[in-house]
Amino acid sequence: MLIEDYDLEVTSVPCEPGSEEFAAIVRLNVDIGLTLPYLNRTLRGAVYIAQSPSLAWKKGGRNIAFWPYKIAIGHLEDRAQAQKVAQGLVDLVNRTWARREEIEPDYEMRKRPGPLEVYNLLPRTNCRACEQPTCYTFACKLVIGRVKLEACPVLQEPQHAPQLAQLVSMLPVDMPAVGPKESKSTLIAADGSGSFSSSRGGAQSKSERE
Repeated sequence: MLIEDYDLEVTSVPCEPGSEEFAAIVRLNVDIGLTLPYLNRTLRGAVYIAQSPSLAWKKGGRNIAFWPYKIAIGHLEDRAQAQKVAQGLVDLVNRTWARREEIEPDYEMRKRPGPLEVYNLLPRTNCRACEQPTCYTFACKLVIGRVKLEACPVLQEPQHAPQLAQLVSMLPVDMPAVGPKESKSTLIAADGSGSFSSSRGGAQSKSERE
């Protein structure tokens, strides 16, 4: 097993009035950098940066980033969900590493297209049907994953099918969003002790092993 224990930090994130959102950091005791090219091969829509190294991924509307010694998770509903998602991601890394002889690592860097490149493929009518003030604003939000292609009804019309197909190839469905929100400085322990302990026989926190 690559990851045998970890610490989980859960942080509250400012959001809409009357609602609460959390983000989490999984602090690892081992370098998982060599696993990232294998994850890059198997995770649909992942964005790999070799220089960092890091891997960004979006799953279920949740932004996830893998780094050598940590995993960042966004858009969590509560602390319990943070624990569940963190354990699932640790298990994913462990399973991928265990199967590395079966997987061909992918070192390709999938770069995001630029706003102008995307804008040139849009209808450019500035009709605001996408609820954005201009098509260029829509393009800017597309490249950072803040809006989806489906939000432009004009683009779905038959005459724009070639442009839509090209945009789909440029912008994976699960393109991770960028532009992190500012978070409060207080850290919330997932189990009240400062670290998360697994009870399922997998990776464990340091406190549990001791």
